[in-house]
Amino acid sequence: MITPGKSALLRRVALSGLIAVGIVTSVGACTPTVRLQVDPIQIYAKLDADVRVRLDQQLQDLLRENPNLF
Repeated sequence: MITPGKSALLRRVALSGLIAVGIVTSVGACTPTVRLQVDPIQIYAKLDADVRVRLDQQLQDLLRENPNLF
């Protein structure tokens, strides 16, 4: 048996549920779309002769330490 106090409580709970569903639906429907466009970046790099010499030296040292590497 539903008493007048329980009936009012059920109406409040039902109304709160409908309001919550309405808020969630309206927030989800109005989500903005953000598009990001990134242009390619061109990088010009100049290798110094010193870098090449260091790499060559490191490679020679590595080959001396591991003669069966290749």
